[in-house]
Amino acid sequence: MNRRRALTAAGGLVAGAFAPLGSASPSSAAGTGAQPVLAAASTYTNPVVWQDFADLDVIRVGATYYASASTMHYSPGAPVLRSYDLVNWEIVGHSVPVLDFGAKYDLNGGRGYVRGIWASSLAYRPSNRTFYWLGQIDFARTYVYTATAAEGPWSRLTTINTPYYDAGLLVDSDDTMYVAYGNTTISVAQLSADGRQQVRTQQVFSTPSSVGTLEGSRFYKINGQYYIFLTRPANGQYILKSTSGPFGPYTMRQVLLDLRGPIPGGGVPHQGGLVQTQSGSWYYLAFVDAYPGGRVPVLAPVSWTSDGWPVVQLVNGAWGTSYPSPAVPPPPRPVTPMTGVDTFDVTTLSPRWEWNHNPDPAKWSAGNGLTLRTATVTNDLYWARNTLTHRIQGPTSTATIELDYSAMRDGDRAGLALLRDSSAWIGVRRDGGTTRVAMVNGLTMDGNWNTTGTGTEAAAAAVSGGRIWLRATADIRPGAPRPGTFSYSTDGTRFTRLGPSFSLGNDWRFFMGYRFALFNHATQALGGSVRIARFDLSTP
Repeated sequence: MNRRRALTAAGGLVAGAFAPLGSASPSSAAGTGAQPVLAAASTYTNPVVWQDFADLDVIRVGATYYASASTMHYSPGAPVLRSYDLVNWEIVGHSVPVLDFGAKYDLNGGRGYVRGIWASSLAYRPSNRTFYWLGQIDFARTYVYTATAAEGPWSRLTTINTPYYDAGLLVDSDDTMYVAYGNTTISVAQLSADGRQQVRTQQVFSTPSSVGTLEGSRFYKINGQYYIFLTRPANGQYILKSTSGPFGPYTMRQVLLDLRGPIPGGGVPHQGGLVQTQSGSWYYLAFVDAYPGGRVPVLAPVSWTSDGWPVVQLVNGAWGTSYPSPAVPPPPRPVTPMTGVDTFDVTTLSPRWEWNHNPDPAKWSAGNGLTLRTATVTNDLYWARNTLTHRIQGPTSTATIELDYSAMRDGDRAGLALLRDSSAWIGVRRDGGTTRVAMVNGLTMDGNWNTTGTGTEAAAAAVSGGRIWLRATADIRPGAPRPGTFSYSTDGTRFTRLGPSFSLGNDWRFFMGYRFALFNHATQALGGSVRIARFDLSTP
């Protein structure tokens, strides 16, 4: 869990000679079936995914790669991403189906902003052909979820009273499960054979004061040696190595520090995971602080020194903007794009979508478009339940929705927002029997995530007819505040700009990046509804 300002600096580690270490344990490279491997005939460009996926854990099971990421207060949590080449990714599910960790995650008497799913771990256990997700919540306890397919369904296996902060889960070659965790003081826990409880924990490392903070554990066994991959937020990556077993002792080496990243204006690549391809090559999937868009995945090849330490392969002293594509078998199918059209024509939502806190399931439905019935009476969007969010595609993208507002009631507000701790929206307001389309800005929170502004109408126009198209365009290139703009249409073809540009804040402390958000809430009484017939996310 990166809790420091993102840093951008030149410099870095000079790449060493490649010395492959061979196959890793199931936790880092499961499956060794022989498959035809194509030579890498092309290159890929960083970021490999220009959307907000932070605190990455990455594994391979057979010929398929999976990754997990932080989602804080969004529900469902802990998205599972799938790839066949480490470059092209799709979202296939969530390890945490609902944030049932207290009323605040329901926006019921409290709020869970910047809590919930922090850095957590994804692993595969070959002995029972089961995927495991493990993470701590609210510094109180650790939850373990399992699934027989990474796509789900996932269910809770157990709760462990020790909060494993920034955990890394290792399934050892003898099937024993271990967890590396901690901030500055790093510990290793051993789990019971069924994975339901802790049987031992021990401190294994204390970070030198000259290094500062280390966290974000990832735990590996490679060629009989144990490695704990650690981040120095938000500008360094270190690794601990033990030749004497999972409980150490460990020695430390710097992997990178103040390394120039591949995204102009962005930070240093850090806090990700190592993974080995079928052909024995190694890669590091990290993220770059790239606000206002969030924390964005980047990929680089890794070589190993002759004495067993990883080295990131650099391009002109920096994490490369491009590298040769990994040499892997041809994919069995194309991955599902993270952009495009959703008409909500089935009763379940695509895993592209996550709610702001848990939704009220009685107040929404899908199948013939997305119906959002008002679930909260409030003048504060940050308190409104059933706000549905979608990550913004970088570097710039546009979201357009078709909204049927004919069933709105007086006092209702519905539309499309750019949502973060400073927000703005375009939407329909119904008051006194009249309907307007409005652009509203000035929705703000303070550093404790309390609302400090509920919004000011910056522009409006009268509308009628019951149907409208709303559009938001967001520039999420990092390095400076960027503009978001809003427009509307009454025919789906000709759009009219509404209101001034909105400045997307690029402060890091909210951690999550801006999202497009679909909302409908009441300010007077429940009972109204809207139907969103279409959502279209496009890039220039």
